[in-house]
Amino acid sequence: MQNWDDLRVFLAVARAAGLSGAAPVLKMDPATVGRRVARLELAVGAPLFVKSPQGYALTDLGQRMRDRATEAEEALALALDEGQGGTRGLTGQIRIGSPDGVANYVLPQVVAKIQAENPGLEVQILALPRVVNLSQREADMAVTVSPPAARRLTVEPITDYKLHLAQRADAAQISELSDLTGRRIIGYIPDMIFDKELDYLGEIGTRSVAMASNSVAVQVQMLRHGGVGFVHDFALHAAPELRRVLTDQVSLSRTLYLVRHRSDRQSERLSRFAEALSAGMSAEVTRLEAAVDLTG
Repeated sequence: MQNWDDLRVFLAVARAAGLSGAAPVLKMDPATVGRRVARLELAVGAPLFVKSPQGYALTDLGQRMRDRATEAEEALALALDEGQGGTRGLTGQIRIGSPDGVANYVLPQVVAKIQAENPGLEVQILALPRVVNLSQREADMAVTVSPPAARRLTVEPITDYKLHLAQRADAAQISELSDLTGRRIIGYIPDMIFDKELDYLGEIGTRSVAMASNSVAVQVQMLRHGGVGFVHDFALHAAPELRRVLTDQVSLSRTLYLVRHRSDRQSERLSRFAEALSAGMSAEVTRLEAAVDLTG
């Protein structure tokens, strides 16, 4: 093995399953990444990838090297955190993966407060309409709506949150579930619901939507122009035109979880940040939901 930088390139290609996907992460052009992979394969004396038009798939040796390189990467990160974690404030870069509803309506203000108290800290929010792949190191930690079962991950509940049906305040009144008949229903694209906890429409006895998006933020914007759909109570502050309906008949509760790499529990820096993040999110969801309860 030549040096750690060769392993870093190898891991990026393994995670992206190709040169083009790895190049932006490494801040290199694909041709350079390809040369680095070829140099590493020459050094170990065997191919690490099976190359095809569909991408780069790991060989058996490549899979074993990926596991060992990942362990080395984790050890290096912990070594660096020894210095960063001992400082008064949090420093360095931390990336959080999150469903876009939380990423749009909760995380910005929570993260802004943490960063203001730790000006040496850089926080990135990765908002995706799918589960963030921590095993591929897409993020340092992730907020999810279901606890994953992967053994290399740890899961802790952050807070419960509520969802209700909502529509424009000036729309025709809805008093019973039967009043939804003929109304324009807004929700997720059915075949793009990435978590069973997001499959809300069965609660009102329908599976069809007139307007749909895989983004919570887009659904909220759709509702501002008419229609009925489920909205997180913590998102309603961003859409003053909307009001909850049928709150005594339809009310959903879900849970947010914080998911981390098991090895990162040894990092004082990441643990301090995770504690601040969980506390901040819990307080912010409570505050936003209380405001909605007061205004209706």
